[in-house]
Amino acid sequence: MNPFDLSGRTYLVTGASSGIGRATCLLLSAWGARILAVARHEDRLRALMAELAGTGHLFERADFETEEDWAAAAKEWAERHGRLHGLVHAAGVQTTEPLRMLDAQSFRRMWNIHVRAAMLLTKGFACRSAHAENGGSVVFISSILALVGQPAISSYAATKGALVSAVRALAIELAREHIRVNAIAPGYVKTPMFEAVRQTLGETQFTALNRLHPLGFGQPEDVAYAAGFLLSDAARWITGTTLVVDGGFTAQ
Repeated sequence: MNPFDLSGRTYLVTGASSGIGRATCLLLSAWGARILAVARHEDRLRALMAELAGTGHLFERADFETEEDWAAAAKEWAERHGRLHGLVHAAGVQTTEPLRMLDAQSFRRMWNIHVRAAMLLTKGFACRSAHAENGGSVVFISSILALVGQPAISSYAATKGALVSAVRALAIELAREHIRVNAIAPGYVKTPMFEAVRQTLGETQFTALNRLHPLGFGQPEDVAYAAGFLLSDAARWITGTTLVVDGGFTAQ
């Protein structure tokens, strides 16, 4: 028996049109899963559908900046497309913003995308009509910046840190439903969001940041493999934890 075989399972992945979310969709489909991809950009979602292995994949357009009832949305998607076996919340946004320039609207945007959406999507997934009869697995994409301090990133770190705390409480609460809840804390990964951060750094700062990763910057696939592991039966006894995937950043 191959514990990484996801055939016959359906996984909801947010942030699916780029970066870690997109890489996760590609990997899970290669492992046999059916994908319900969720993101803001319909054109990118349609392009993703053509790249996924297998058949039967679906997508839904959603903007997690808005304060919609994502619990109801997740439940509706499951009722429309079939019960879900897992959820990966990879949607995210990052801004470099010193405390003295803290903007309430920017912070609210990050909170809505990272935390509010994660909690409400999990609430919807936890409904008995939404998840598979034998439970399932939830994975939040957090960040090493939830675990270590860096300047000018406190708003982002605060929202990503909230996910690390949430998985511990959710893991205990949802264990009775046989739902596992974990997080991944990636280091700096070469995604479109990473490129935006790179543009704000000078060459000296960027070189210093690279040196903090003994194995170099990561690729989206590095995090996708971790997500696939946590969703699979190979991780059936793992819940309430944060898996650090950072090329050695936090080992120093």
